[in-house]
Amino acid sequence: MSDDSRLSDPAVRLEEKELEVSLRPRTFGEFIGQEGVREQLAIFIEAAQARREALDHVLLVGPPGLGKTTLAGIIAGEMGVSIRTTSGPALERKGDIAAILTNLEEGDILFIDEIHRLGRAMEEVLYPAMEDYQLDIIIGQGPSARTIRLDVPPFTLVGATTRTGLITTPLRDRFGVTHRLDYYNTKELSRIAARSASIFEVEAEDDGLAEIAGRARGTPRVCNRLLKRVRDYAQVKGDGRITCGLARSALGLLEVDEAGLDKVDRELLKLIIEKFDGGPVGLGTLAVAVGEERDTVEDVYEPYLLKCGLLKRTPRGRVATRLAYEHLGVEAPGGDVSKLF
Repeated sequence: MSDDSRLSDPAVRLEEKELEVSLRPRTFGEFIGQEGVREQLAIFIEAAQARREALDHVLLVGPPGLGKTTLAGIIAGEMGVSIRTTSGPALERKGDIAAILTNLEEGDILFIDEIHRLGRAMEEVLYPAMEDYQLDIIIGQGPSARTIRLDVPPFTLVGATTRTGLITTPLRDRFGVTHRLDYYNTKELSRIAARSASIFEVEAEDDGLAEIAGRARGTPRVCNRLLKRVRDYAQVKGDGRITCGLARSALGLLEVDEAGLDKVDRELLKLIIEKFDGGPVGLGTLAVAVGEERDTVEDVYEPYLLKCGLLKRTPRGRVATRLAYEHLGVEAPGGDVSKLF
């Protein structure tokens, strides 16, 4: 069932990185949605600037594609400092972190994406750096080994994670500011689509953009990806203008339905309903049945299905809900609601 071309996959693709950077807002004024997060961060930044201090360390939590990396860039821009970007899996040796920290300027932002995948040994290096702006370096080995402590300039660590439960408590407690990003509503996504359409220099009607936004799974990255594909369809099959009817035709061709589910989502639900009688089915069994890793099923496929109420997690396994039967046009077995929930 694996499909690297899934339009609804919220993870960023390699070929999209350059284009995504061009679409990213640069200031809080350009950033659409997440009102509470924006307001609080703006206040914290202004206060830190007034005190001429580095901003408290910030942890951004939420599913992929909601703007965590964008917000890190905006924080750096609003603070008027540089940002150094890396990821948890990329930091394999203590020397990696030490090299980055010692090259930061005062007030700079260190952004670590997927910080929950940071090794425990790497976390140990970060603790004194985050709290005391100092770095412990071990020189030598065995009985002759000694530790020296280096000062690092005051900096702000901005961490991004999709799974806050995997972050150790000592690391999580060292973040002074924690924000959870929520899925976007259709109105917000329509505004994002309108902004992106302007950047793409494509003419689009409001209802056409709303049609795209309604199927974007509450995720700006997916919204922009759908917009690009509808733009291509409008160029070839129409006059280049995105209308509601054209958007529906394009998204129908792309097999993205009104709820934002794509072919892979529907196949997963059908598998649970047809092969496992609606569930419950264990995560391991489901992963084998769809030919994916457990983490892929749990992190990529399930979140949106759970959000829509089409799938339910129970102690015994995953269960297709009545809404899933209705969405697929399949008759529920014997109308037994208790079986479905």
